Amino acid sequence: MATMDQEKTKRVQHLKIIASEIVMVIAVIFTVLILVLIVSGYWLGADFKVERQGLLQVSSIPTGADVYIDGDSAWFQRTNTSKTLSSGEHSVTLSKDGYDTWSKKIMVREGLLYRLHYPRLFLNEREVEAVSEVGSASFATISPDRNILLLANSTLEWEILPLNNEKIKPRKIDVGKVFENMNSDNDDSVAWQILSADWAKDNAHVLFKIKNLEKIEWVMLDIDNVKDSINLSKKFDMVFDDIQIMNNSANILIGLQGQNLRKIDISSEQVSAILAEGVMSLDHFENEVIFVAERKNDEAETSEELKENDDLEANEHAMNGEGERGVQSQKRYALYLLDMGNGKTKELESLDNPAKVTLSKFYDDRYITTVWENDVALYSENDFVKMNEFALGFNPVNVKVGHNGEFIVLTNGSKIATLDMEALAVKEWDTESLDFGWIDDDMIYSITSGNLLVYDFDGLNKRELAKNVTGSFPITITENKWMYYLRDGKLIREWLIKK
Repeated sequence: MATMDQEKTKRVQHLKIIASEIVMVIAVIFTVLILVLIVSGYWLGADFKVERQGLLQVSSIPTGADVYIDGDSAWFQRTNTSKTLSSGEHSVTLSKDGYDTWSKKIMVREGLLYRLHYPRLFLNEREVEAVSEVGSASFATISPDRNILLLANSTLEWEILPLNNEKIKPRKIDVGKVFENMNSDNDDSVAWQILSADWAKDNAHVLFKIKNLEKIEWVMLDIDNVKDSINLSKKFDMVFDDIQIMNNSANILIGLQGQNLRKIDISSEQVSAILAEGVMSLDHFENEVIFVAERKNDEAETSEELKENDDLEANEHAMNGEGERGVQSQKRYALYLLDMGNGKTKELESLDNPAKVTLSKFYDDRYITTVWENDVALYSENDFVKMNEFALGFNPVNVKVGHNGEFIVLTNGSKIATLDMEALAVKEWDTESLDFGWIDDDMIYSITSGNLLVYDFDGLNKRELAKNVTGSFPITITENKWMYYLRDGKLIREWLIKK
């Protein structure tokens, strides 16, 4: 009898062990499932319904600002952190004691990350000091890292000002030999004019576009070793309409001679054979060149097909009563991608117009943007899929890819359209004047009647920072500590942090 009771007890114990193990396995599976759902953005909403959320990541300059989401800060205290949010529109406000506030409405999407890394708060009371005499500078440009100010003047003894030191010590460079063959009206002044200055990423080379009387010349200035500078137009005896710096050390360039695309190798002092003909616009990123060019008939339609299309178009115009004068043979264009590494060019798409084009990278993906009149199209380079199209209220003249490819800015006069790659949306706005530029990687400034105004890249958070500022002179923020501008012939510095 005792033996039967013992066996029964053992069976019960075994069943309990098996049951507990099953419960543990179910609990682990359930816990893992919950964690997977949470990581995927799913959460229990206020109405106890499961909904998929997005993730908001917020940082600020300076760090440690208070964060308010939809007016509430109970669960989200400081910047440089992240938090899940329900999908939909939310308002974000940042504030910090002694600084102004920053705010924006954002659209959070299910299962996606929304980054706010660029908000900048300015001290309400900033220390202001004059740090250098600018003198007779007629042109000024700032390096990509915003640590160097180059001042050009007609004496050809230019100045380099390091902006990342508390004590400014100007360094003079003699560029006379670089420009010695330029024409001049007399011995004391130069007749040529600087049209643009583009820095290499090494912050040591500057590519100048010069108007010398009626000619355009290109000069690569080495600010550390001026003797190594080179007048590209004279060196290669070619007229270039456009030149772009391809690599960080500025010894590989891509040039447009008329409509012929060529590679320029400064180290070997060679210009390549024609890489492409009929090029209308181009851009590059790292080792790739994107360009729009006239399409050869054998690449597209035969001459008979073109004639047939023109005849059909003529018939349509005739039916509309426009007559033969309303008929013009439409040129055919194409969008091409050239890999400078292997020299191979591939056609991406045929176009009806010579659109402006840009190539950019955001996160790990590359994008192509085409602009024709007021139409903007965004493509993914990897599979060349059209992601979106936008119709602007104006026709852009200039196109700039912003910091880390996060936005693309299109301008015409004071009109600006910002394509926000994070939100995949376009925002149109106007600056206060035509005198504007980039004060840092993410903010635009304008000077109106001496008032220095700043805006985020999308035109939001407009703030007035200074008065009596000299226009036509670059404004910059360096090391996130100082803001520099010109006033009454003096370089002024304002401290953006508490000393």
